[in-house]
Amino acid sequence: MARNRRLITDQDFQEAIEKETPVRVFQDDAIVDSGGIVTRFDDDVVVTQSGVSDVSYHRRDSCEFFEMPSR
Repeated sequence: MARNRRLITDQDFQEAIEKETPVRVFQDDAIVDSGGIVTRFDDDVVVTQSGVSDVSYHRRDSCEFFEMPSR
């Protein structure tokens, strides 16, 4: 069974960066980003990148972040 792990702590985000795990981002119960990897984060913002020029900035306090299951 696939397991979706929620990313909450700085350690969670650091592990996602190190493993280059794709993430899914929800805001207001809707998917706003899917398949990008976390490239940077701080206390306010998480940066994901899906391609060379596809960079997204998500407010950490208004979004939920989940690792996507590996296939």
